[in-house]
Amino acid sequence: MTDQVLTIIENGVGRIRLNRPRAIHALTPEMCAAINDALLGWAQDDAVVAVMIDHLPAADGDPKLSRGFCAGGDIALIANSAKADCVEAERFFHVEYRMNHVLFVYGKPIVAFMDGIVMGGGVGLSLPARYRVATERTTFAMPETGIGLFPDVGGGWYLPRLPGRVGAWLAATGARIDGADCAAVGIATHYIASDRLDAIKARILADPLGLDEILDENGETPPPSKLDAHRADIDRLFASDKAEAIVAALQADGGEWSGKQLTVLATKSPQTIKVALRQLVEGAAKTDFAANMAMEYGLACAIIRRPDFVEGVRAVIFDKDNAPQWNPATLEGVSDAMIDAIFAPLPADKQWTPLPVATDAA
Repeated sequence: MTDQVLTIIENGVGRIRLNRPRAIHALTPEMCAAINDALLGWAQDDAVVAVMIDHLPAADGDPKLSRGFCAGGDIALIANSAKADCVEAERFFHVEYRMNHVLFVYGKPIVAFMDGIVMGGGVGLSLPARYRVATERTTFAMPETGIGLFPDVGGGWYLPRLPGRVGAWLAATGARIDGADCAAVGIATHYIASDRLDAIKARILADPLGLDEILDENGETPPPSKLDAHRADIDRLFASDKAEAIVAALQADGGEWSGKQLTVLATKSPQTIKVALRQLVEGAAKTDFAANMAMEYGLACAIIRRPDFVEGVRAVIFDKDNAPQWNPATLEGVSDAMIDAIFAPLPADKQWTPLPVATDAA
């Protein structure tokens, strides 16, 4: 058990409360394992009728330490393992992806309060939930191409199922969107002001069987989505599944927004831009979430052995010089054979497997 996440039952509600404020509640292997254990136990407990996921504020009330729902996974742990034998990194991905899958197939209703930063691992923790509440403080992103990784934790499933080409744009650029944007594209099911969340959580705890009605009654009309202004451009300019074609379309467009996208893409790992775009194609074709997670586990095991991941983490997380030396340095240098090798299936004895979980609704 770990105090980095609290798993308790309150009046029929299984509560998962992230508790690493100094790391913006970034997930560790121990946190994922504790969440899995709690969910599996609650699935067999008839007294638990719903699950609520949120984060605890900093104990001292420091607003700088209360910025997020979950900023991702423990990237330092993964990178340090990648520089060694990759064993701990693979163990982390294995248990985290099992958590993503358990949440996805869970039979009891789950509500995730996406209040604050929701990135990487936080996306994998919240998007499987039946109810996903965004606020004016929500900042959503899958920024992995900026560190030589790829939008994992289910990104291959969720992103291609967003409207138009929004998912491809999010995956390639790592763009950040707000709570109103999340509501506009279906990432969030409800939008509620952050200062009302405590009262709504209290109502749910008092009447967990009324969870859906409580959320519907308290949902607010979000502000206009800033993303909406660019939806047509995204669909047109990110229409291709080929990175070079996207860049060519942006260059040909010549507009201010297109120029900003080119500038952003130039900072990302060419290898993992291509991985992400293919990941979304393959994920869109899958009819089973477990199959998607098995694919992503294979990608993770391959990617951490490539130079871009360690270099990206060095530049962005450790040294913070934001000047990664990608290898290959250009999209043209990333061959189809290289991408094919990254997508090659793992040997049978190395493949990811899901945890068995009861999926009958309460």
